[in-house]
Amino acid sequence: MLSRKEERILRIITYIVLICGVVVVAIPFLYMISTSIKSQTYTFEYPPRLIPKNPTLENYVEALGKDRFGLYFLNSLFVATITTISTIVVSSLMAYAFSRTSFPGKEIFFYTLLTGMMIPSTMLIIPQFIIAKNLHLLNSLWGLIIIYVTMSLSMQTFLLRGFFEVIPRELEEAVLIDGGTQWTIFFKIILPLTRPGLAVVAIFTFLYSWDEFPWAHVAIRNISRRTLPVAIALFQNQYLTKWGLVFAASIVALIPVIGVFVIFQKYFIRGLMSGAIKG
Repeated sequence: MLSRKEERILRIITYIVLICGVVVVAIPFLYMISTSIKSQTYTFEYPPRLIPKNPTLENYVEALGKDRFGLYFLNSLFVATITTISTIVVSSLMAYAFSRTSFPGKEIFFYTLLTGMMIPSTMLIIPQFIIAKNLHLLNSLWGLIIIYVTMSLSMQTFLLRGFFEVIPRELEEAVLIDGGTQWTIFFKIILPLTRPGLAVVAIFTFLYSWDEFPWAHVAIRNISRRTLPVAIALFQNQYLTKWGLVFAASIVALIPVIGVFVIFQKYFIRGLMSGAIKG
């Protein structure tokens, strides 16, 4: 048992470490915001200033009006939204099958699925390109969605299986006695009780599909079907990078991500705590 003085010292040390962590994370983000409201002349001023002398919104105006930025934003929003919904539906069904039902070879299939978590996504670009080409999915937003869903299934199924397995089976037996079916159990029992897990899956999947760059850059050649990460990368020209413009576009791109986290924040934190307790 720690004395009251030792507990106070430990608490102070914990707060100091947390504050240092916040500073380390916050300073680059604050510098990005600061640069986004500077003119190109003051981008590399020395010493650097977090609060610019003459702040301006010209970078935001230029970014929003530049090269179909709005179209690229909508493309990314469409891809990320459909990918998130599809991943939640498919991974929850797969997790339910692996956690609550029995069938031959279940464990073999499950661990085979988990091998997808061990392979870096960049190593799969060539086979993905060949498959997408044969299925006529190149230069298509649906081609991006299908690849993103398949790349997310292993992790999200593994995550949801852990949430599903802790639900008491007595609840299922009660539903079956009352004349319910497996679908009743899934929709009325499993999903409502695992909202934190579904929120974690939604946030992780949305972040991945919103920010993904390599496959979108390889698979999309049609200018009108580009996503936002590709468009922001192309803001950098050959001889001069307008970092204020790039940072302004990046901050605009953060808005949906922040919105998703705010919406699911309560369930997300509860899901992380549940995972920690189960661990």
